[in-house]
Amino acid sequence: MEMQGVYTALVTPFSQGAVDFGKLRELVEFQIAGGVDGIVPVGTTGESPTLSFEEHMKVIEVTIETAKKRCLIIAGTGANSTSEAIELTRHAKNAGADATLQVTPYYNKPTPEGLYRHFSTVADQTGLPVVLYNVPGRSGVPIAIETIARLSKNPLIVAVKEAGGSVERVSAILDVCDITVLSGDDMLTVPMMAVGATGIISVASNIIPAELKAMVNSAAAGDFSKAMELHKKYYCLFRDLFVETNPIPVKTAMAMKGMIAEEFRLPLCEISAGGREKLTAALKRCGIL
Repeated sequence: MEMQGVYTALVTPFSQGAVDFGKLRELVEFQIAGGVDGIVPVGTTGESPTLSFEEHMKVIEVTIETAKKRCLIIAGTGANSTSEAIELTRHAKNAGADATLQVTPYYNKPTPEGLYRHFSTVADQTGLPVVLYNVPGRSGVPIAIETIARLSKNPLIVAVKEAGGSVERVSAILDVCDITVLSGDDMLTVPMMAVGATGIISVASNIIPAELKAMVNSAAAGDFSKAMELHKKYYCLFRDLFVETNPIPVKTAMAMKGMIAEEFRLPLCEISAGGREKLTAALKRCGIL
């Protein structure tokens, strides 16, 4: 499957402790109106660790139902137990997801062979196209380039979301195998696309989907001066959306714009006073507030 463009790592809105499915539908509509190529429900940005199994499945179902095939849905169904990842992925496939985002199993830190078997098993036993998710800063374990090269031979393993903070890794991956690479970091989108990435799984597009789409389209068309203009304009936002743990700043920014309630589940909590000040300044500077 072709994967290029902007895929929004969607937040999960809460209201008085429960998932706010009405708001979730509004967010999906806002993304589609902004022209995104796809939506990624219940990834890290969707607070997957604190959703129950039932909530996790329902967020995916409601996202798919609302999108009505107007964009791709890459369901976040990773886990640090292979059997759990398979169960969530089968459910997503039956609900109509187009692909699955599979994070490296966190905390138990598998070996390269363990990672290879984990991702291969999820792909083979569910039949849903897999986007590998390399985010060592959060999961504690990177996917080695050699492991990506091995996995790329499986026709169901179609892409990798690179969120390790290294542009060089894009070149290293594309040097040894033929797989789609998507940036996992808003501020590295343009540089990663300059060396062969085809798009972004974005946090910032929760707030500015159309602007992200314009930036990515410019880079894809080879118009890097236009892409850089947009990158420079929104750089302070890309940076300050990570002033504290994601998705605290992005949900706070969305609440400031009246899109959702400013609500998290422990162990995540509201942004600090200093963080709020920085974030507010960035939003004003970019003309968002």
